[in-house]
This record gives sequence, C-alpha cells and structure tokens, in this order.
Amino acid sequence: MRIAFSSNAFRKYSLLETIDILADAGYKGIEIMCDVPHAYPPDLNKESISGILQHLKERDMKISNLNAFMLTAIGDFHHPSWIEKDKAQRELRINHTIGCVRLAAELGVATISTEPGGPVDDMGMNRTEAMKLFIDGLNRVVEVAKPLGIKILVEPEPDLLIQTSDEFGEFIQQVDTENIALNCDLGHHFCVGENPCQVLEEFKDLIGHIHIEDIAASRKHVHVALGKGAMDFSAIFRTLKKIDYRGWITVELYPYDEDPGKTAANALDYLNKLDDCTVCK
Repeated sequence: MRIAFSSNAFRKYSLLETIDILADAGYKGIEIMCDVPHAYPPDLNKESISGILQHLKERDMKISNLNAFMLTAIGDFHHPSWIEKDKAQRELRINHTIGCVRLAAELGVATISTEPGGPVDDMGMNRTEAMKLFIDGLNRVVEVAKPLGIKILVEPEPDLLIQTSDEFGEFIQQVDTENIALNCDLGHHFCVGENPCQVLEEFKDLIGHIHIEDIAASRKHVHVALGKGAMDFSAIFRTLKKIDYRGWITVELYPYDEDPGKTAANALDYLNKLDDCTVCK
C-alpha cells in the first residue's frame, strides 16, 4: 500500500506547484486530475508531458492514478457524461476518456478512473438504456486502452448510474474485466449505507485503486477531512492488510480548495498516527 493525494483539491494551483506542495508535505504519490488546470489532454504536448515527468522525478513522486472524472474544461464535475441524451455530448466524454488513456500511456500510469455512467436524475431514459450507452462507450475506450495496457476504473458514486457495490457487481459481469476494474471510493460506499470493509473483502480481486476521505455520520455525500467524520479508518487499514492490498490509496478532498496544502499535510499526519496504518509510517 502506498499513500497519494489527489490534485483535484488544488484547482487554484498549477500541476507543478501541486507536486511541490505535496512532496514538501511528505507524500510520495499524486493522483493527477485530467482537467484544467492540471492535465487536460488537449492542452498538453510532448514538451509539457516531459516537464511533468521530469518534475515528478526531481521530487521523487509517483503517479497513483489519472482521474478522468471531472470535466470542467467543457462542462462540470459530472457533465458531459456517458449517458447524455445528446449523442454529441456523449462523444465528448468518450473522446476525453480516450485522450486520458493515451496520456496515461505517455506518463507511464497503469490506470485511469471515470464516473459510473453519469447523474441518474437527468438521464431521460430507463436504467437498461443508460447502462447500454455506458457500456458501449466504455468498450470503445477499451479498444484504445487494451493494446496500451491501461485499465479503466469505474468509481461508484451516490446519485450516479452505479451507486452501490451490488450495482457494480451487476455491471462488471457485462464487461471485459481484463481492462475494466473498480476504483473503490470507500467514502462513497459508506454514503450509500454499505460497510467499506465488506466492500473491500468482496471486491478485493477487482480493485485497481482506492480513494479515501471522511464522511459524516449522516452519510451525506460530502468529502470531509480525515478524522472529522464517522469513517473507521483503523478497521479499513486492518482490512486492507487482511486482503493483502498492495496498490495505491489516494486521499481525495476536493472541497478543500481554499487551503489544500494544509488539508493534505493534516491528512498524512492523521494517517501516520493510526496504529493500523503501518504503510504510512
């Protein structure tokens, strides 16, 4: 297990500034947001990609995952989605994700994460139709990702097409698990009434990357600083040790964009003080 912090909390900073802040805080890993102002594929070229790699090397940092979820360059956190009524909008999401796959290959990253379809409230179609659109779109991305050795990680989230572990289980039976796996956001599973430890055990063979954040006891979907909510991180890290998880764990606290550096430093300090988080020490 290795700990990273997501750059999506640093939307007021450049990517290189974010790398510096996280390295200074003691992190060895960063999840890079594939959106403005960090790594939106259309804005990058060979020179800028080389600059990112060089800066990571200089600061002894690795990339945990490419986060292809947000798309504020042309929409918002969830739009355009995979399940838009407008085909042109769906194509924007598909093409963006393909661009992120190609960027992952250039950066030497094995995974990218994406939203699970999109918001259910404005689908304008039934669940079966929406799921078909999502899977058809993903399959087009897999055609590009497979020869490059990149996995697409789907992240269940409250109020989106795939919210629960059961829904993810139904979905994953319909796709190629060689190239599609789970981005396991433990706070999201807690929000929908699930036990994160049980999710880890049930889906241990499908987890490609993990997000952590704290969530209030109300289970409202708002990412809060580690130690400020009701998540049992000691139990979570005991379970991670039990299932022998050896991948990246990224702290994702994007609401804290006013002082992300302090938030990141506090998160790592919190994890370092956990008796069961031996990986953090």
